[in-house]
Amino acid sequence: MAVDWQLRESGPTDAERTALLLPGGMCSAASYAEVMAQSALAQTHLVAATLPGQAGAPAPDDYGVEEYARHVTELATRVGADAVVGFSMGAVVAVEMVTSGSYEGPVVLLGVSLSPKDEPAFFRAIIRSTSVLGNLPMKVLAAGAASMVKRIPASPERQTQLREDFRRNRPRDMRLGLRAYLRWLHRHEGRAERLCDAGVPMWIVHAEKGDGGLTDDERRTLEACPHAHVVTIPGAVFFLPNEIPERIAEIIGEALAVVPS
Repeated sequence: MAVDWQLRESGPTDAERTALLLPGGMCSAASYAEVMAQSALAQTHLVAATLPGQAGAPAPDDYGVEEYARHVTELATRVGADAVVGFSMGAVVAVEMVTSGSYEGPVVLLGVSLSPKDEPAFFRAIIRSTSVLGNLPMKVLAAGAASMVKRIPASPERQTQLREDFRRNRPRDMRLGLRAYLRWLHRHEGRAERLCDAGVPMWIVHAEKGDGGLTDDERRTLEACPHAHVVTIPGAVFFLPNEIPERIAEIIGEALAVVPS
């Protein structure tokens, strides 16, 4: 079934470079507004796409990460993406695209998790509790995520917009999507090695605190990978595209710069 994509675009449509931006879980394409407003990317065609079933977007037939990756690969081809940028769940989809061999361009992975240990134990427990409690834990999770928006350095109007994104999420979509995500995390060991073996230029970005992290083994593997750039943002940052958009725009520019003319 074809996806009815909800897209947000900026920059010249005939620009030399195009980047596809994938939001995090429960977030819409509009969550990239701060990044898309950066002058460093003014001459870049940016296309942000709300993932199916997130922030009220139409639900997919299959919530599996592999199916998301298939649909996004088709979209990347359609828009002529020179680089794919993903935050959190969007980064997970980009990882699947790269490790499956369906996408061979540079990727920027913001706050990505590669294994169950990269996610907090309480978050994994909330997902598992849906097998007994149904959609209720998802309502609590969405409310908690919406409350975190207050830490973003934005106007009250912008914070309201971001909170509304979280409130648009349907608990059933969240439950099915997060259970599929947890299965994906458990599906393969050595995902950092597989990511490096894919051979694509990649930027893996995490804050010191707040947005998850990598295990020590994963970090060592990626730091030793010749075409991987591991970037650590000082301090606590939960919403990388919203809280430090200038730095994220710089990194996207670095990724696009390696694309041959």
